[in-house]
Amino acid sequence: MSTTVIGKSGTWRNWAGNVTARPVREVTPATVEELAAAVRQAAEDDLRVKAVGTGHSFTAAAATDGVLIRPQLLTGIRKIDREAMTVTVAAGTPLKRLNLALAREGLSLTNMGDIMEQTVSGATSTGTHGTGRDSASIAAQIRGLELVTADGSILTCSATENPDVFAAARVGIGALGIVTAITFAVEPIFLLSAREEPMPFERVLAEFDELHAENEHFEFYWFPHTGNTNTKRNNRSAGPEKPVPQLNSWFEDEFLSNGLFQVANWVGQAVPASIPTIAQISSRALSARTYTDIPYKVFTSPRRVRFVEMEFAVPREAVVDTLRELKAMVDRSNLRVSFPVEVRTAPADDITLSTASGRESAYVAVHMFRGTPYQAYFTAAERIFTAHEGRPHWGKVHTRDTDYFAKVYPRFGEFTALRDRLDPERRFQNDYLRRVLGA
Repeated sequence: MSTTVIGKSGTWRNWAGNVTARPVREVTPATVEELAAAVRQAAEDDLRVKAVGTGHSFTAAAATDGVLIRPQLLTGIRKIDREAMTVTVAAGTPLKRLNLALAREGLSLTNMGDIMEQTVSGATSTGTHGTGRDSASIAAQIRGLELVTADGSILTCSATENPDVFAAARVGIGALGIVTAITFAVEPIFLLSAREEPMPFERVLAEFDELHAENEHFEFYWFPHTGNTNTKRNNRSAGPEKPVPQLNSWFEDEFLSNGLFQVANWVGQAVPASIPTIAQISSRALSARTYTDIPYKVFTSPRRVRFVEMEFAVPREAVVDTLRELKAMVDRSNLRVSFPVEVRTAPADDITLSTASGRESAYVAVHMFRGTPYQAYFTAAERIFTAHEGRPHWGKVHTRDTDYFAKVYPRFGEFTALRDRLDPERRFQNDYLRRVLGA
């Protein structure tokens, strides 16, 4: 689904098509040593270096006009430690391959996001997360990292080895070095029971604290121009396994959620006035269902309709007010929004620049169909999010800068000081990092 493209013109594009770059050269190392050598060579040539996975970020976090490192040969599981219950995996491994490999070994990550096309390093470096009352982002499940730093040396870090680097590099935005391997905590594979059902927007907000407290994983989608949501509750189950029947799965997850949704967005793009009516129909298209399956089959789903996205983490206690303000803004505007708004949660974690660093968080994500002007909607939404001290997802559209981040991240200075030490010449710098972290 989400592959990056180096065109005949030498242009790289991300998955959404909203970011392009023209690197001087592209390197696909087969070993960590080759990657380290590529970084040293870039320094000799006075070129910047960035690594890029599947290009699933909507920001230019991985864009470069220097050397583009493609890690697709650095894949696969290096080691499974059943005593420590960890797995060490090469950084270019797609999450999909990791999930399949872990399942074959009778293992699983505790929590994950809702897509699995990204590489493990790209997903963790930008703070990819799912939803969880007690279990946090993918990066919070990291127990060790291997990193190629600006001078081409290979650094390993964990809670006991280079702990200051470990605290920051789990969500490093590509600023501290190039991640080459990650050690994740895993657990024996388990079953999740999913309960999906429509629910009125006002009821979800009225019962949000209760829904969050009573479920291990709660999330919902609100359809703008309607008072309707679809909710999803995932909880551990003793079984038996009861997956969605194959025909039902195709009809609901492929035909309705992707095929028909794609057509609806094409119609909405051609005739924006039709979007509120389409939203009313879309919000009622999916019926309630329950199923029980292994984690990655419950947490993740196919996303084939391309879009552009903004997502902010607000303090969890502020999410109901944030959503009321967002709905009021859409209702009184001339905006026509064809994509649902996604709402998830995460517990506080201890990662320096994680969006949930030091505070229990709720995520509110707004989307626009690819090719549709999104600036007016995102600008209005960002104004609401920032009024609640929201922290933008590092891989999704936002306009925040260094001054803002210094206010909403108490440990921001800790990260930039570490960057000064690890990359004093800014070998891993690009325009995005200059904006969010400073020169």
